[in-house]
Amino acid sequence: MATGCTMLPLADPVAPDPVRSPSIVVDEAPVEPLVTVAYLAPPEGDALVDEILASPVLRDPEFRQDVGGWIDYWAGPGRRVFPDYLRRMGAFEQTVDSALADRMLPPSLRYLPLIESGYSPSARSTASAVGMWQFMAGTAREHGMEVGAFVDQRRDPFLSTAAAVDYLERLHERFGSWFLALAAYNGGPNRAARILRQNAPLAIPSDSLFWALRHHWPRETQEFVPKLLGAIIVAQDAADHGFDPVVPEPPFRFEHAHVPDATTLDVLAEAAETTEEEMRRLNPELYRGFTPPGGGYRVRVPPGRADTFAVRYAEIPADRRLTVVEHDVQDGETLSHIARRYGVSVADLQAANPGIRARYLRIGARLTVPVTLARAGAGS
Repeated sequence: MATGCTMLPLADPVAPDPVRSPSIVVDEAPVEPLVTVAYLAPPEGDALVDEILASPVLRDPEFRQDVGGWIDYWAGPGRRVFPDYLRRMGAFEQTVDSALADRMLPPSLRYLPLIESGYSPSARSTASAVGMWQFMAGTAREHGMEVGAFVDQRRDPFLSTAAAVDYLERLHERFGSWFLALAAYNGGPNRAARILRQNAPLAIPSDSLFWALRHHWPRETQEFVPKLLGAIIVAQDAADHGFDPVVPEPPFRFEHAHVPDATTLDVLAEAAETTEEEMRRLNPELYRGFTPPGGGYRVRVPPGRADTFAVRYAEIPADRRLTVVEHDVQDGETLSHIARRYGVSVADLQAANPGIRARYLRIGARLTVPVTLARAGAGS
């Protein structure tokens, strides 16, 4: 699920003893905070021991070397983007912290969206994972999120956070270790189960088992836990790693308002007396730029604007609520030609015309083209 980062070269480690399957010896030391190395100790004031930051694997020299490489990355090449990640985190950290606390999950998981998406609800990976928590479409649907032609709830910071916390809890229950759960989160639970079944069917699940079997996972998954630990260490002490103070975004605040039918975001912004950019920020799941047709939808508006929105929206004529133009297909035109003409994507055009068949466009067929008010005259 995570997006990959180019890792800094690390010093060649001392080769460990060969791992022979299925007889694997794992460290079953009790979970306790590591107080000997400050950056590996749980944050002060936590009511519960953070099992991720207190893992016995943090004593392993190779693991510490890998974490050190990621510290160097985030404080080095990654410093170009890291302050933006920390800034965006401010908008959602209260939501994430409360969701984790409600399930009594490790508080350090608050940094997982930092490495997954840079805390961006609109992030999309090359593998088509989407949102702050980088859900694939199938996994998102399994957790009750809508991924459709008009709405993608993977981009909803609240629904996706609730689903991610539920998913992480289930993975931990299934695999019995947070390092194994994180590997399954990144590389897929079926792959994790297969690796364990093929290489350590009799071993007791533990973080040490993940580290012993790390070379069986893809490179990205091997590095996922060290990458997360490196980001945690830098984020918790950014000043000591050379970062200027970051002013976090204010908490994500809004009110709900009801929209009876399909309406473009520019019209919603007009009714809420705000900008289209602000409406997009508050409603990132509306990635097509308009609410779904054929029924009501609950949108987010800036705080204190719900009553104003209700009054002003009612004043907007129905034929102005969906900012569209109609296009009659001409001889030789394709969806790509039409999309370029109006400055929209082919996906947007298909979403607005669900019955259209791209290979069988009929001359004279009338297409609905969703555009903003600013673009409405571009195709005429």
